[in-house]
Amino acid sequence: MNDVPSLIRPPSVLRRFLDSEASGGIVLMFAAALALIVANSPFAETYFHTLHIYIGGLSVLHWINDALMVIFFLLVGLEIKREFLDGQLASWSNRMLPGIAAAGGVVVPALIFAFLNAGNPETIRGWAIPSATDIAFALGVISLLGSRVPSSLKVFLATLAILDDLAAVVIIAIFYTSDIALPYLGAAAVATLVLIIMNRMGVMKLLPYLVVGFILWYLVLRSGVHATIAGVILAMTIPLRPAPGRPDDMTSPLHKLEHGLSNWVSFLIVPIFGFANAGVSFSGIDASVFRDTLTLGIALGLFVGKQIGVFGAAWLSIKLRLTAKPMGASWIQLYGVSLLCGIGFTMSLFIGLLSFTSDHMHDETKIGVLTGSILSAICGYLVLRLSGKPKARQEEVAG
Repeated sequence: MNDVPSLIRPPSVLRRFLDSEASGGIVLMFAAALALIVANSPFAETYFHTLHIYIGGLSVLHWINDALMVIFFLLVGLEIKREFLDGQLASWSNRMLPGIAAAGGVVVPALIFAFLNAGNPETIRGWAIPSATDIAFALGVISLLGSRVPSSLKVFLATLAILDDLAAVVIIAIFYTSDIALPYLGAAAVATLVLIIMNRMGVMKLLPYLVVGFILWYLVLRSGVHATIAGVILAMTIPLRPAPGRPDDMTSPLHKLEHGLSNWVSFLIVPIFGFANAGVSFSGIDASVFRDTLTLGIALGLFVGKQIGVFGAAWLSIKLRLTAKPMGASWIQLYGVSLLCGIGFTMSLFIGLLSFTSDHMHDETKIGVLTGSILSAICGYLVLRLSGKPKARQEEVAG
């Protein structure tokens, strides 16, 4: 009888990542490719002009990056909370390997970028750009490999990317905040307190949280702290009441909101962000851009730094017996997944937008992110494809 609830409870978003988010990653790839095509076509002028049309005090691009992406960060926050309370991150044993690997994947790329840009006070602001992993893009690539990749490695990658997102949220909140407007920040603190009180009082309706959350977004936007942080704050206050024997309660507000947002974020919001931000015109750009320390630091940070940081930290923790290797996975497969962690598309572009104001530096950032991400995707795919056989074929050979 104890197994019945686990059979009927709905899967968490982390488990659904292996399916829906992988498909969303493929959509994101097409959106990014389309942006590059349009930005270098006769429609380029219309594309860039449309992004800078002002509506209600903000440009279209700002509405996408400061409003739509709040929903993305809201989903990230919901997922982090869910997985820490009831999921892959609920126990220290499950957190250890992806946590250590994620730490290595944040620190090493940042060090590579900082080493190459140490003498430039303008570009050094982008030190965090190559530290991010794009979970949708990475799982989109890994989904193309089917049963060649053990499910334990897919869970490892998804869990690592969630912790990576958590690190990115903290970095944005601490290092990428502009001048603070204290009155608005104080009002945002009051709105946050209202959300916490509603949670403590047991308010289980979603509407009150969403209304106060909208007010919080506006106040944070005006305060100088980046508006997307409002999405994470709201997520942390949405109730999840795990009950004994039924931790994944489908009636909880967090559960309903999380699953309600998942497909919208995967198939609409993130692709729109990718289409709006991946477009870079190659007119007037030559090979010398790859010698620029900004572009080079991002590309090498993602492609070289991520694989060294993730695989090196994971290998060391396993050899020291602090953690165990993912079940059914070989060392070469773990290395292949470490390569995929160098796909930093969505969060890397987002941090790049916060780092610089110059269009030229934004273009160099995009080129660096695209180069590092594409190299990581291709090499990771090839390593995993050559290192593993489909399960059906393995069984046939064994027979």
